[in-house]
Amino acid sequence: MARIAGVDIPDKKRGEISLTYIFGIGRSSARRILEKAGISYDKKVAEWSDEEANAIRGIINGEFTTEGALRSEVQLSIKRLMDIGCYRGLRHRKGLPLRGQRTKNNSRTRKGKRKTVANKKKATK
Repeated sequence: MARIAGVDIPDKKRGEISLTYIFGIGRSSARRILEKAGISYDKKVAEWSDEEANAIRGIINGEFTTEGALRSEVQLSIKRLMDIGCYRGLRHRKGLPLRGQRTKNNSRTRKGKRKTVANKKKATK
């Protein structure tokens, strides 16, 4: 396994797919990185030479924010939204969806497991 940006990327997969195992790198970024390094998208990671792997490491470290640094940056952005009290920050605080989705029927991913509320009993005379 090749180790890039603190992540073991799979050897048996194509380079384009393997690079997406790094947090902060998707398919288009992976393609751009391989293009700059002059490596075919279809070449498997096991077939990369040491120079090619080092070239990819250099490109990722130089031009991309990945893994821990990116995660903390995202968390700081969310914290900023919550601190200024904007709509998106309030939705984050309440654990509700924040991009305009309806919450009557769906949004179980954000809201969590259903909490059953019992009916109020009517007083008898």
